[in-house]
Amino acid sequence: MNHQKNIFLILLFAFNFLGCLNQEEKEETYFGGKIINPKTKFVVLQTMDKVIDTLYLDAKNKFLGKYTSLKEGLYYFEHGNENQYIYLEPKDSLMLRLNTWDFDESLVYAGKGAERNNILIDIFIEDENQNSFFYKLNTHNSDVYLNKMDSLIKQRLTTFRDYVEKHPEETTSYFNILKTALTYPIYSRIERYPINHAKLHKKVDYKINNTNFYNYRENIRFNNDSLMYYTPYTRYIRNYLYNLTYALGHKPTRLEFSSEFTVDLLKTIDRKINTENSKNAFLKRTVLDHFYKKSSCNINQPTFATFFELSSNEDDKTLISKLLEDNKTLHKGDELKDFSIIDFTDQKINIQDFTLNKNTVLVFWNKKYFSNSFLSTRIPYLKKNFPKLNFAVIEIDGNSNSRIHNLDIKDQYYINAKSLKNNFLQSAMPRTILVNKNGIIENGYASISSNNFYKQLQNLTKNN
Repeated sequence: MNHQKNIFLILLFAFNFLGCLNQEEKEETYFGGKIINPKTKFVVLQTMDKVIDTLYLDAKNKFLGKYTSLKEGLYYFEHGNENQYIYLEPKDSLMLRLNTWDFDESLVYAGKGAERNNILIDIFIEDENQNSFFYKLNTHNSDVYLNKMDSLIKQRLTTFRDYVEKHPEETTSYFNILKTALTYPIYSRIERYPINHAKLHKKVDYKINNTNFYNYRENIRFNNDSLMYYTPYTRYIRNYLYNLTYALGHKPTRLEFSSEFTVDLLKTIDRKINTENSKNAFLKRTVLDHFYKKSSCNINQPTFATFFELSSNEDDKTLISKLLEDNKTLHKGDELKDFSIIDFTDQKINIQDFTLNKNTVLVFWNKKYFSNSFLSTRIPYLKKNFPKLNFAVIEIDGNSNSRIHNLDIKDQYYINAKSLKNNFLQSAMPRTILVNKNGIIENGYASISSNNFYKQLQNLTKNN
């Protein structure tokens, strides 16, 4: 796990920041750094569920925040379209240095708290770089696969024990995070193996005959709200829940999940997740993910009925209710009319004029659910493959100051959803509408992240 570092630059960078702090200031907690080739003029520091601070870059692209009551724990910072986790403790003076052209690979830390964060980013990069290696392992039978995974887990646990031995000053809470970062990605891949293996070999038999295959589950903590937003943990729990549901007899699928599978998955979540916050979060994510995976207005009523029965979060229920209300409007065969979108010169454009004689893709999006980086890669890819289609990327309740960089500004618009006479965006959830050149809707609730979407665009292109 050797992360490439320029020691001279790191030390120079650390001294530039920390050398000017007096003794009294060093009793506070500091988080700062330097961004090379910045994408925006600020860095946002967040806990897992709320913003802590917005830190603005100075003329040299440096930033620094000081905190007097910061609690120990897992945080993450965002810059531009990227983000990464950090672990902070009171009296830390954590300084980072990164180049946005190679965000994760270039990220290094200096100062108090640096060592514990450098190993976390090393682990993350190693996992990312081994994706193809792990994918190929899925072709092997379960015995070969498990032997390889057992060997990797032993290596990871050795790394963990070595770090603990050399850093006795670290807290139990941090050691829990480190162990999760090291081992849960391996456990997550074990849970994915049966379905990946079945798909690769075009099998319908999902069964694993090796009785020791899931022995590692004895060491798993399944109900930990403090890790609910930590990707290695949530990805594992998600894969575990899907694996249990597939094992009920459901067949592998690529394009969308059946209503029966989703209902069984929701019930599995209810049965296996005991803590209320985590259970509600998984229930909400599941019902939304599966709805958008279909990329259509078709509603699986049993799925939503089960969600409303099992969730105890009233805000989530309100959101899903609004989504269902949105879905009652603008279906296939309806005429698109009666609203305007606004371009980045603040000019209103009637939607009928925009779509006139053009097969059109209207992508309504919200920052809560789509990242700028996803749109700035996905939309150009679609435009390249479907050059005859007319694209509009429309931010729901956006403004002329919130454009997506690396995406053609001529394709970007925003809309005031609250002012719509017939509001089809009450939930403010993403919604893509496909309209043919005659102004007639071909799909009122498509999804640009769905595996079905590409085929739907092919069909739209054929409208002459």
